Amino acid sequence: MNHSSRKPVSRRIDHYRWLRSDGTPNFSDHIYKAPSELQLVLKREVRVISPSATIMKAVEEMSRSFRSLVVTAGNRPLGILHASNIVDYLGGGSLFNIVEKRYRLNLYSALEREVVETIMTRRIVQVPDTSKIIDVLQAMAVTGSGVVLVVNKEGGLEGIVTEHDMVVYLSGVVSTGLIVKDVMSTPVAVINRKSSLKKAMEEMITQGFRRLPVVDGEVVVGMLTAVDVVRYFGSHEAFKRAITGNILEALSIPAEEIMSENLVTVREDEDLAKAVYEMLSRNVSSVLVTDEEGILKGIVTERDVLYALSTSTKRS
Repeated sequence: MNHSSRKPVSRRIDHYRWLRSDGTPNFSDHIYKAPSELQLVLKREVRVISPSATIMKAVEEMSRSFRSLVVTAGNRPLGILHASNIVDYLGGGSLFNIVEKRYRLNLYSALEREVVETIMTRRIVQVPDTSKIIDVLQAMAVTGSGVVLVVNKEGGLEGIVTEHDMVVYLSGVVSTGLIVKDVMSTPVAVINRKSSLKKAMEEMITQGFRRLPVVDGEVVVGMLTAVDVVRYFGSHEAFKRAITGNILEALSIPAEEIMSENLVTVREDEDLAKAVYEMLSRNVSSVLVTDEEGILKGIVTERDVLYALSTSTKRS
């Protein structure tokens, strides 16, 4: 089967599988009994940006490998700018209409003249600073959000908790007893290595994923993430490709030119703990599941791990 000749098929990880029929989280008893102080997972150093900052400034900041920036006025959060918002705006989704119509596809103008407020995600998931860890986990489960803001009683930003933070914490508290095959998502949305960057960005937005494995036939050869796309623009490498200033020139490069070849892989019969270890030690948000020939079988993301840890009945 040739991946390049068909539309990739994906299985979305529906956050409602975390919930019982009455809408309450399907957490294990061990989660409720674990230490619950918010300080164990809270990050107080938050990367913020003004709503009036240019998108150029945002991509330059995010190109340092930040997946999101909190948009604030003073210390009050107004929204979040995710790497996926940048992908949407610069070629992947409906926000690209702004670049086409307002800036006539001029890359420099689209980055230097448009502001963050235009493309940020306005829906904020937040909890009071008096909350417990279980409250943050519940907010993630109910809303499907991977980022929860912590605010004080005046509405000022106190910190942030991400899926990654929760995985780091829970992996030291709970053991699942599962193997990779029990948790992985399959089939996986992929992109051919020779496909254009624009096509890859469109797939990310259409499928709702921050990452796409890059394949050559049946074999996975790299990983393209939303952060890779942001870094391509934030490093100004895209300007070198847009000779006439037209963004479509920058988007015509093959996906393989900016993908990461440093793959983190596991086998489907390995213990999930191995996948979690690889994820945390390599500082990546997912691991690929491949066979001995490098053929892609599935993917394990932080969301998959967080679900497994939260519903496990086994204590570490």
